[in-house]
Amino acid sequence: MEKEHIIAVVGLGYVGLPLAIEYGKKYRVIGFDVNKARVAELERGEDHTLEADLVGMREACELFKTTGKYGLSFSSNPEELHQANTYIVTVPTPIDRFNNPDLTPLLKASETIGKTLSKGDIVIYESTVYPGCTEEDCVPVLEKYSGMRFNEDFFCGYSPERINPGDKVNTLTKIKKITSGSTPEIAEVVDQLYNSILENGTHKAPNMKVAEAAKAVENSQRDVNISFMNELALICDRVGIDTNDVIEAAGTKWNFLKYRPGLVGGHCISVDPYYLAHKAKSLGYDPQVILSGRAVNNSIAKFIADKTLKLMIQKDHKIKGAHVLMLGVTFKENCPDCRNTKVVDIATELEEFGCKVDIYDPWASPEVVLHEYGKQLIPAINPEQKYEAVIACVSHNQFKTFDFKKYKNEGAVIFDVKNFVDRSLVDGRL
Repeated sequence: MEKEHIIAVVGLGYVGLPLAIEYGKKYRVIGFDVNKARVAELERGEDHTLEADLVGMREACELFKTTGKYGLSFSSNPEELHQANTYIVTVPTPIDRFNNPDLTPLLKASETIGKTLSKGDIVIYESTVYPGCTEEDCVPVLEKYSGMRFNEDFFCGYSPERINPGDKVNTLTKIKKITSGSTPEIAEVVDQLYNSILENGTHKAPNMKVAEAAKAVENSQRDVNISFMNELALICDRVGIDTNDVIEAAGTKWNFLKYRPGLVGGHCISVDPYYLAHKAKSLGYDPQVILSGRAVNNSIAKFIADKTLKLMIQKDHKIKGAHVLMLGVTFKENCPDCRNTKVVDIATELEEFGCKVDIYDPWASPEVVLHEYGKQLIPAINPEQKYEAVIACVSHNQFKTFDFKKYKNEGAVIFDVKNFVDRSLVDGRL
């Protein structure tokens, strides 16, 4: 099975672009995306996700221009995929409004690849799915559009992505990656391919279903653990004690895990559990723990809004027309990723009570937030504007030294979602 890999990375977002760059340093790589604007951005040497090694990207692109045989190029033309013999699929796998898996991008990518497959090619999926999805959903599409047979004419692999947006320590080359293949021989080829760019090696799973399940479990476990802490926060609020004080006290036991309460958004932790739950229900099992955790985590935005309103009422603020400042809209700190952010749910709840909400985030794209959520970010905080409430939603570094006193009215409420504001200033926190 030895071959010279010509790689097509299909999908150039948070996952695909770093992968294309690293492989582009050693192999011939075609970075493919249907979004022509994204391709044009990358060809200019730019990346709005801020995840790319731009120096490495330019060097890999220059390598191709120099050699014509190795290095990285970008394209939105499917015809160029015919050059490849190894495909890596890194498209999004979202959920629909009913929290069911939406495989549309994955199946469309499989269709595109199916039309270009040649005998002996390998298709590796990195997109997060439920166990069995590659063989049960993707392979039939590949067979249909290629006219070839799985594990006879073409082969598959699965290596779940582990990109953590904004994390500059646990980057692609520094993590251990799970690999798998549709046959033992292909599993070895896939494993060697990934090992060629990784510093900490791989874990070769026994089959693709195990690798698919492992990815779903990684994020579902974290979701459930956070949901327990969020439920603790709801209980502590009723008791009248501080959740963080409880966690610090409990944390003195050697085997206590210090998970913290908070908003759970993003493309992984708030989505992947639904993929695992979907598979479980299709097999006749009701996944109670997973879905109860999701229900708790989805309730926290409303709790924060309601608690802020109650604190405002206690301080004799008129709710209708009250000005509220929200700091941060991305789903996590120090990155521009707004996917599935729950901050907008807080804003919507406050607006329904008549509050005038300003959202400020120096990391987020105003165009993306407006398009995805219908919320208009303010470009800067008006020093003349005073607020009846300030909610610290995201702990961006820029907010660590924020002067809350400068922007609040007398008796204004400050609610700290992420536990980073000086406690003497705070009226409420999770």
